[in-house]
Amino acid sequence: MIGRLKGILAHKQPPWLIVDVGGVGYELEAPMSTFYDLPDVGREVSLFTHYAQKEDSVALYGFLREGERRLFRDLQKVSGIGAKIALAVLSGASVGEFARLLQAGDVAALTRIPGIGKKTAERMLVELRDRVAGHEWGGVEVGAPTAAGAPADAQGEATIALQQLGYKPAEAARMARDATGAGDDAATIIRKALQSALR
Repeated sequence: MIGRLKGILAHKQPPWLIVDVGGVGYELEAPMSTFYDLPDVGREVSLFTHYAQKEDSVALYGFLREGERRLFRDLQKVSGIGAKIALAVLSGASVGEFARLLQAGDVAALTRIPGIGKKTAERMLVELRDRVAGHEWGGVEVGAPTAAGAPADAQGEATIALQQLGYKPAEAARMARDATGAGDDAATIIRKALQSALR
């Protein structure tokens, strides 16, 4: 099992990225909390990884911070939560924000994350609260994204990423449109849209 992957960032398109390690490209799926702080394509990157093998597939997930990887793993221990929903949680809230929602018992905010219904939110509160108290995720805060080098259609890119996180196409388009500001890149739009969805 790979625990850490270090190489050159060859491609990034939420939620997928490719890291070139000695000529071998590793495709990873990552939450938006990681995408916000990734270096530019062609630069060196080091990621904490989680390897998952099922009967018919293998998946590799990447995280910039160990706390994110721990939370990703812990979320999947909750009944009804798989990798897709765990990524949506990390894309919608930083580790610190998620911990605060658990501590506050804010079921309403948790249900605004795609794939999280009331019963799942309540299970998360019961099963994960003790881990928050024990600081098992390290209380890592996600840094702010940078707006340098915004692509021509950042809003379209953000819309696609929001759909991949589980939002319906019309809802994703509306969220991206409402969150788009002058000069925003896709990561900034996605972050603003997800933060707005939690309010």
